[in-house]
Amino acid sequence: MYCATGCPQHKEFVPSMPTIAAIATPPGAGGIGIVRLSGPQSKALLAHIFLPLSPRFENFRPWFMHRGRVLDQHGEALDDVLAVFMPGPRTFTGEDMAEIHCHGGPLIVQSVLESLLRLGARQAERGEFSRRAFVNGRMDLSQAEAVAELIAAPSREALRYSLNRLDGLLGRRVLALREELEALRVQLCLAVDFPDEEVECLAPEDFGRAVGQVAHSVRSLLAGQKRAKVMQQGAVVVLAGAVNAGKSSLLNALLGRNRALVTDIPGTTRDFLEEACNLDGLPVRLTDTAGLRQTGGVRGGPDAVEALGMALSREKLVQADCILLLLDGARLGEAGAAAETCPDEAARQVLDLAGNTPVLLVWNKSDLCAPVVFPPRWSGGRFCCMVSARSGDNVDFLAQSLRRHLLADGCDNPPSDGLAPNARQALALEEALAELEELEADVSAGRPYDCCAVRLDTAAARLGEVTGLSSPAEVLDRVFAQFCIGK
Repeated sequence: MYCATGCPQHKEFVPSMPTIAAIATPPGAGGIGIVRLSGPQSKALLAHIFLPLSPRFENFRPWFMHRGRVLDQHGEALDDVLAVFMPGPRTFTGEDMAEIHCHGGPLIVQSVLESLLRLGARQAERGEFSRRAFVNGRMDLSQAEAVAELIAAPSREALRYSLNRLDGLLGRRVLALREELEALRVQLCLAVDFPDEEVECLAPEDFGRAVGQVAHSVRSLLAGQKRAKVMQQGAVVVLAGAVNAGKSSLLNALLGRNRALVTDIPGTTRDFLEEACNLDGLPVRLTDTAGLRQTGGVRGGPDAVEALGMALSREKLVQADCILLLLDGARLGEAGAAAETCPDEAARQVLDLAGNTPVLLVWNKSDLCAPVVFPPRWSGGRFCCMVSARSGDNVDFLAQSLRRHLLADGCDNPPSDGLAPNARQALALEEALAELEELEADVSAGRPYDCCAVRLDTAAARLGEVTGLSSPAEVLDRVFAQFCIGK
C-alpha cells in the first residue's frame, strides 16, 4: 500500500500513538514561537487551552488560522495567539496535528508547552515528528534525513541538494533498483523450484547482464558521494608550492581582503593559515601553507622553525580535497613552461604527495612572465591557469574553475538532481554493490541458482536500508537522534 507521496507504508505503523508536543522554533527570544502537537488528542488538547476571540467561532476549521487567547492550566490567559488544526493523514506526520503560534518570548513558549504537557501530551523526543512521518509512510528514510540536512544546510548548494532529495528522488531510484532485483529473484525461484518445468526463466547470460545493469546504476549513485560531502560539509583546499611563489597573496585575493602577511622575504609563512571562503554558495576552507624547499643542509636552506612549518604543509596536503599548486612564473620564466619535466623541486614534492587528490596548476605572477607555451608541457593534462595574485588578474576565473572541479567529481556537468548519497546511504550502497559484483562472478562461474539467490537477497536488503525498508531499530534511533526536538 502506498501513501499520497508514493512511499510504501511501513509495517510498524501504529494508528494510536500518544500525542506529543514540542517547541518547533529555535531557543531564545524571537518575534514568533511555535508549539507543535501530533497525535490523536491534538484537537482536544488545542480546544482545551484555546479561547477564540471571534464570536462566530464554532469549531476548528481545518488548515485555517484562528486568533484567540491561549490559557494555562488554571484558565488564565498566557498570550494572544494564532492556532491551527490539521487533520491527518495528509499532514507532515500522517496524524492529526496542531500548532500554536505565539509571541516568541522564551517564557511564553515554554508556558504554552507546559500547559499541554499537564493536560496529557508527552514531550516529543529528538526527531520524533519526522520519525512518525517515516513510520506512517509519509516519507522514506532518505527523505527524513534530507529534512535534517536541509535545516543544517551550510550553503546554497547544500540547500538545493537537500531540497531535491527531500522530494524523494534518491528513494525512488533506489526503490526501482530494488524492484529490479525482486523481479530477478522471482526468476531464480522459478528456476530452483521448477527445474524440469517449461517456465520462463532467464538464461545465465541474460541474468548476469541484468545484475550488471543494476550494479552499474548503483555505481552511478555512489559516484556522487564526494560531491554530496562537499555540498554538505564544504571542501578543504590547500595552497602549496615553493617559497615566495605567492600563496599568501593568492589567499588574500581569493578572500577579497588582506588576511595573510605578505612580504618579499622568502619563507615568511612559517605555519599554516586557514580561512573560510564562499565560492558562489559553496563553502570552502582555504589553507595557506609554508613554502616547500630543499632541506638537506643546503646553504640558505630553511631553519628549524621553517622546517616544522614545511612538515605541517605536507600533512595538510594529505588531508586536502583539492590542491592549488602555485608556480612562481617570474622565477621559472619561459624555460619553466617549455621544459619536458617539471623544473620546480617544490612542485615535484607536491605532486608526489598529492596521490589521487586533484591538483590545479596555478602559474602566478603572470604580470611579470606570461609564457608562450601554456599549459606547461610537463603538466600531464592537469588544469592550468595563469593569474596575478598581486593585481587580481584572472583570480575570478580561477575561483570559478576551482568550484567546478570541487563539484564535478570527475563529471563534465555535475548533476543537480539530488541523487548523491550521504555517508550512511553510501555505505549501504557499497555493501549492495559488493554483493552484486560477487553475484556477477558466481553467475559467470556457473554457480547453482539457489546459491546465487542468497547474494541477491542480501543486495536487495542493503538497498532497502537506504530508504529504511529493512533498517534495524538501532539505525533508525541513530538517524533520528540527530534531529532537533521540534522536528
